[in-house]
Amino acid sequence: MRYLTQWFKRYFSDPEVLFLTIFLLIFFAVVLTMGDMLAPVLASLVIAYLLEGLVAMIERKKVPRFAAVMVVYIGFLLFVTLLLLVVMPQLSRQLTELFQQIPLMITEGQKLLMQLPQHYPEFISPEEMQEIIGAIRQELAEFGQTVVSVSFSSFVGVITVLVYLILMPLLVFFFLKDKKLILSYLLGFFPRDRRLANTVWRDMDRQIANYVRGKFWEIVIVWGVTSFTLSIMGLQYAVLLGVLVGLSVIIPYIGAAVVTLPVILIAWFQWGWGPDFIWLTVAYFVIQILDGNVLVPLLFSEAVNLHPVAIIVAILVFGGLWGLWGVFFAIPLATLVQAIISAWPTVEALERELKS
Repeated sequence: MRYLTQWFKRYFSDPEVLFLTIFLLIFFAVVLTMGDMLAPVLASLVIAYLLEGLVAMIERKKVPRFAAVMVVYIGFLLFVTLLLLVVMPQLSRQLTELFQQIPLMITEGQKLLMQLPQHYPEFISPEEMQEIIGAIRQELAEFGQTVVSVSFSSFVGVITVLVYLILMPLLVFFFLKDKKLILSYLLGFFPRDRRLANTVWRDMDRQIANYVRGKFWEIVIVWGVTSFTLSIMGLQYAVLLGVLVGLSVIIPYIGAAVVTLPVILIAWFQWGWGPDFIWLTVAYFVIQILDGNVLVPLLFSEAVNLHPVAIIVAILVFGGLWGLWGVFFAIPLATLVQAIISAWPTVEALERELKS
């Protein structure tokens, strides 16, 4: 008990530290328990945060904030309209065509697998290959049942999407327009002495702004370049694959490895082991190399100082808690934890501050 008391005094002797701890616990509890209900609010807050950089850039040119908000907001609505009217119909059409081609792809893949025992009988027998094919068929059947069940509940999904399309633009507008009013209201709940909170917020604002906005533009650029390249080379489902490759940058290390498989498989089913397949594979890996070695250093002005193991653990933990949103914000949330730990005052720091 004495050690526990000493540990508590060591790390929670400052009232501001205790308040920040309670605030963070309440925040995470609300997100965990009411995350689904507050999803439109959280998503709108993220979008407003993304757009705030553009608003601030226009404001620096001596433009009133309301005018800057209106310019950025109208651009945001045009971008969403473009996605809904141009991109989404193509995605839907290509996804439907892909599902229609899956049985043919399975047949071709089965023929290829059945040739392996003939060429490499010392490694695999026909009976073992039949077992593997049977397991693959079972997994595909379960996946098909899942798709059918999702299609039956699509009506509810359509209603949800419609609600989001109405609520989120309104929330984004008010978050942008009334930013100062909302922040002043929230700061009223904090104590007057907010040195620790201000330190954590400055560090986090710099890190999150750099990461989230950079990651957004990385998704858009990789998506556009990949879709254009695959379309020029004549690959089927180029827009759909481009979207997948663009979204794959959300998950460091893992996303690129996972999305490579459908790109290579679809190219092989379309062309076989021909020169078109080789050139497309080369072009795809060139895009991946340029993304990691050119685009990322240009977009991310400040490196995220996290070990790869910490990044992977953060993706697993926060992704398990909040799904796709948790995966997207895994690195900023891990950076938040790191910023709090770095700024957390101990007894020695407090004593040095009092002496000074």
